[in-house]
Amino acid sequence: MISPSPGPVFEAAQPLVFAHRGGAALRPENTRLAVAHGLALGADGIEIDVHLSRDGIPVVIHDPTLDRTTSGSGPVSALTAAELAGLDAAWHFQPSLGHPFRGQGHGVPTLAEVLALCHGSRVIIEMKFGTPALAEAVVHLVRAAGLADRVCIGAFHQVPLDVVRRLAPELTTSASRDEAAATWRCSWVRWPFRRSLPFAAYQVPLRRGRFRVVTPAFVTQAHRSGQWLQCWVVDDPDEACTLLDWGVDGLVTDRPDLMVPLRDAWVGRGMPPASRRQPAGTD
Repeated sequence: MISPSPGPVFEAAQPLVFAHRGGAALRPENTRLAVAHGLALGADGIEIDVHLSRDGIPVVIHDPTLDRTTSGSGPVSALTAAELAGLDAAWHFQPSLGHPFRGQGHGVPTLAEVLALCHGSRVIIEMKFGTPALAEAVVHLVRAAGLADRVCIGAFHQVPLDVVRRLAPELTTSASRDEAAATWRCSWVRWPFRRSLPFAAYQVPLRRGRFRVVTPAFVTQAHRSGQWLQCWVVDDPDEACTLLDWGVDGLVTDRPDLMVPLRDAWVGRGMPPASRRQPAGTD
């Protein structure tokens, strides 16, 4: 039997579109500017990445270092949240267009600042290089923001997810790399899960190296185990239509300007039933 999984964040009558890092192709990634823009384009939610600053505050940035996206250099963890806010997180964005957002005060935001923009929207928080300290801080902020039913917390590694699940069983989590890989392997032989799973969703890449991760079999296996499945990064319209036809529950995209109207048009053509997940407690 499959135990009920938490996860009202993903309950919807249609597939959801999440703006990856706020919509990284359109605005400087993981900034408040990007988050506000992605939501303004009609994305159902956002996907963001968090690290801990030197003073133990969760900040929204993808890389462990500052060099690729900001005017700073070195580890994120070497600076305080205030120092990170003073950097230019739009410094390297769109050089072909002359860095259009450079010098406009778009620093590295705190998680609290980003969550304040997201009431009424859905948020996937990816804990990068997660530690127990990061997991504890994220749990505290999600609870403080009153967004327990609007947030899913994910991580590549198992340890921070175990901490979140222990401290806050009311919060939705997604599968770790190893948990998702187990389902992927089971999808090869349609092996049924007969135990409770501690997560509500899979957020997985389209491919891993030469292997295709998201396949019709993987989607079916995820739904048979009672979970949702969102895939990243989906920017190609043809690929997006294929994935929607296969039954994926969400597209995580750098181009919400393309994927939101595409999803809406797909729904307008007559979509399959709203949830293809197998109800909890069935086999």
